[in-house]
Amino acid sequence: MHVQCPFIEICHLCRNGTPRQPLLVPLARACLIFDPARVPPASLEGFEGYSHCWIIYVFHLNTNLDKLWKHPSKSKFKAKVRVPRLKGEKVGVFATRSPHRRCPIGLTVAKVEAVQGHKVLLSGVDLVDGTPVLDVKPYLPYCDSIQRATVPKWIEDDDLLAVASVNFTEGFSATLADCWTKVEKKSLYSSADEFQCLIGQVLNWDIRSLSQRSQPTSLVKPEEGKAGNNISNSNDYEYEEASDNGNKPFSPCSGDITYHLVLEGLNVAYRIDCRRNVLVEEVVLACQIQESNHVT
Repeated sequence: MHVQCPFIEICHLCRNGTPRQPLLVPLARACLIFDPARVPPASLEGFEGYSHCWIIYVFHLNTNLDKLWKHPSKSKFKAKVRVPRLKGEKVGVFATRSPHRRCPIGLTVAKVEAVQGHKVLLSGVDLVDGTPVLDVKPYLPYCDSIQRATVPKWIEDDDLLAVASVNFTEGFSATLADCWTKVEKKSLYSSADEFQCLIGQVLNWDIRSLSQRSQPTSLVKPEEGKAGNNISNSNDYEYEEASDNGNKPFSPCSGDITYHLVLEGLNVAYRIDCRRNVLVEEVVLACQIQESNHVT
């Protein structure tokens, strides 16, 4: 897809680790960039007066997007998707926020941090890097917030996705500080310590896919930078083709299974035990992982 509209710059390069819903990860910062030749900066005058905004965007990395737009009859559109909150049971696609929709357009809300010329700094964002943005609109509490709104019972249950604790190994901070010197110039984060807080917020929720949670015995390798669907809840749905900060002991129940989270060009290795305690073990530059995978 040739992007001629505003787009999102964010540390989430692939769907794994991208927040499942907006505002769940307050430190998930992003920059919404307008082309000043097409959208004069004056268009954003007064926008900084709002605390939040709506973002209308395109699921530009959907694997079936090309067929969906050019050959709808061949797109194999699915009426139902699997929902982890229902342990993989299927629900009608329009009863979910699955990115695999008939019309691949998404809606999310974000916190407005600042307006800088042709850029808007945001936080609490649940999008993937490069997401094309169709429009932004101010969030209006008096009409956008519905006090008596209700949802199905399965939506209210966060226990399936929340982890018990997130802890870091003793040498993690020092290793991160060393890696940070390679990425800090292009980062929206001011320090390695702040970035470590972001890692903790992201891993406060079980970011593994439904298949990974149901088959925890296989070793999971890094995704080698492969991008996925640009939505926070893309890991919430399988398309068919309460935080405790105490230092609980880490007790793997199925051997040493390593998972990987890629943020801001850094590959973070972590494990999660049967009690849903997360141990963040190691961080390296993502390019080093890719290079090692291509060694013959």
